[in-house]
Amino acid sequence: MHWTKVHDTKVQLMLALDSAHCGPAMNPTIEIARTIARALSATAAVVLILALWIPTPTLAGEAAQQVCDVDADYYLGVEDYSQAISRHADIVRAHPENALAHYHLGFALGMRGDRAAEVAQYLQAEALGLRNWDLFLNLGLVQFEQGDLDAAAASLQRAVFLGEDHPEAHFNLALVDAECGRLPEAERETLESLRLNPDQPAARNLLAVIYARNGETAEASSIWRDLVREAPAYAPAQRNLNRLGSSSVGAADGETAAATPRAAVVTAILEER
Repeated sequence: MHWTKVHDTKVQLMLALDSAHCGPAMNPTIEIARTIARALSATAAVVLILALWIPTPTLAGEAAQQVCDVDADYYLGVEDYSQAISRHADIVRAHPENALAHYHLGFALGMRGDRAAEVAQYLQAEALGLRNWDLFLNLGLVQFEQGDLDAAAASLQRAVFLGEDHPEAHFNLALVDAECGRLPEAERETLESLRLNPDQPAARNLLAVIYARNGETAEASSIWRDLVREAPAYAPAQRNLNRLGSSSVGAADGETAAATPRAAVVTAILEER
């Protein structure tokens, strides 16, 4: 049995990270919606699947039939993280081999803002044999938040490997790749995320950001114009369209220049297999 814990926690981030191991700084004038912290929004972000029972392929060895405490997980379900931490801490003290309990404890600690303890519990769950795609997704996200982009990329690559059918795994790997300047890889992962779930304004925006950085401004403009029309509540699209227009004519007042969209780029991007 599986149950899904959903949190909608998003921030807007200017991709302007200057890191020696991630290549040149990003253009700070293009805005991308970065999804963090155990989230799944309508624009596709991250989902934590808290499994009460783990099927055999997910865990290694004797841990294959582990369960977590139903009462402890109840407090996760009602977002009482103090109780969730207390109950799961009791479980791991009594049963330190319970990888799933370590994972759930880490999640609860992260929701209370203790990132170091969250990572420690995730790594302990991994060491005990847990191989859930969402474990590595959440581990990668907190590493991303902490600025450890190499570790985040490695964790999110494992999330994609273990959960290749989950669009949020591809999307968040694309975010890390984009922030590190690996634009071809970011484009590939974004397109795969959109193939799996076309209804992701944030992923479409990311794709346009990638195109804009590659100098493909007509393609970027086309995507942002479609987003403005189809998802008017998604503010980054209009702001990015304005910035792209201003940049293209060197305007200082933010006035949007006319752009000539090329043939239905988004249609091809969003076409399902």
